[in-house]
Amino acid sequence: MTDPDHSKEARFYLAGFGLALTLTLVPFALVHWALMEGRALAITIAVLAVAQIVVHLRFFLHIDLSRQKREDLQLILFTVLLLAIMAIGTLWIMGNLATRM
Repeated sequence: MTDPDHSKEARFYLAGFGLALTLTLVPFALVHWALMEGRALAITIAVLAVAQIVVHLRFFLHIDLSRQKREDLQLILFTVLLLAIMAIGTLWIMGNLATRM
């Protein structure tokens, strides 16, 4: 016999897998068949990448806005903030060095 919670969890994972697969294949299709170009393509891929991150956080890491998971979400957001500061700082420094050369 199957446990109802087990089948519910399996459906949850399969829905996440389907969404993740779709969000992966759509950008590849857009590029392969040249359905979009330039800035519109880059923005579309960026939006789909953010959606992919949200799908992974929700369906596979079980991060949501509930009280119990809020600390995990804060830790992830703090990590993203640190990575953004490092990346932007690196680009800023490299840009300054390029203008001084």
